[in-house]
Amino acid sequence: MSFNARILTRRGFGLMAGAAVIATGLAAVPASAAEVTIPIIVKDTTSFYWQIVLAGARAAGKDLNVNVPELGAQSEADINGQITILENAVAGKPAAIVISPTQRAALGKPIDEAAKSVKIIGIDSAADSKAFTSFLTTDNVQGGRIAADGLAAAIAEKYGKPEGEVALITHLPGVGSLDERAKGFKEELAAKYPGIKLVADKVSDGTANGGLNITTDLLTAFPNLRGIFASNLIQAQGAGQAVAENKAQDKVKLVGFDSDDKLVKFLGDGVIAALVVQDPYRMGYDGVKTALAASKGEKVAPFVDTGANLITTANMKEPRSQELLNPKVK
Repeated sequence: MSFNARILTRRGFGLMAGAAVIATGLAAVPASAAEVTIPIIVKDTTSFYWQIVLAGARAAGKDLNVNVPELGAQSEADINGQITILENAVAGKPAAIVISPTQRAALGKPIDEAAKSVKIIGIDSAADSKAFTSFLTTDNVQGGRIAADGLAAAIAEKYGKPEGEVALITHLPGVGSLDERAKGFKEELAAKYPGIKLVADKVSDGTANGGLNITTDLLTAFPNLRGIFASNLIQAQGAGQAVAENKAQDKVKLVGFDSDDKLVKFLGDGVIAALVVQDPYRMGYDGVKTALAASKGEKVAPFVDTGANLITTANMKEPRSQELLNPKVK
């Protein structure tokens, strides 16, 4: 299958202590006697990706008559902030909690402790805990494989064969979803594309500027570089800016993960060859729906794969692609 044809389917509890903040500018709607409260705790409230997750959770709250406080730390790197938010949320005695852990190791024990008092539903990223009642996420290993296939196809379309030097840029160290994407990416290259050599595996500082600087350095250090996989939205922003500024899009094929207006424009302009796009709206909606069911003692699936799609310049106008690239966040 050619690259151009390919698509692989696959709201508050008052003021928080320390670095914790309420994740939305809107005041929480007081719960009526008929409502239950299920807070959702995300990694970073400034990212478009998490705004989509919160929009899905908000819609579920409306549909299911659930009060959904939208909570989040100051940034994905604010591990202590998220732990404080979780502890305060548990103290509020909600029906259940939906959380996306900021860091696999650091959130493990806090989630274990929280689960002694309340059902915990995980979304997006894993933690070193077996206490999740249910976990809804993209199969991030598979997402990494999709990225590898998309990058190989883009390189083959340009150069005739899937071969040459490529690089990987990861957003932050120790983030479960990102570790899994990297794993899938590397495994797929090794298993299917012997002509492709991973010459650089870089970890950024969690900023788009970090991704820009890393990519700029890569373009200089590896003049024969043919491809880059930037494994999350923020790094893809930075990498895309570097590729555009260096006018390297014809030579170096860039695959990103997730999307926002900036990345969609990069995709349409050909700066980015493809985006692996998750379904964060579904994670938010189904996370709250699953939490409500679990709080009632209903049986829920221990793991739900919410899917990933490869969107290219060629298929980005298709209905499903547009649904994923332009979600409703209000």
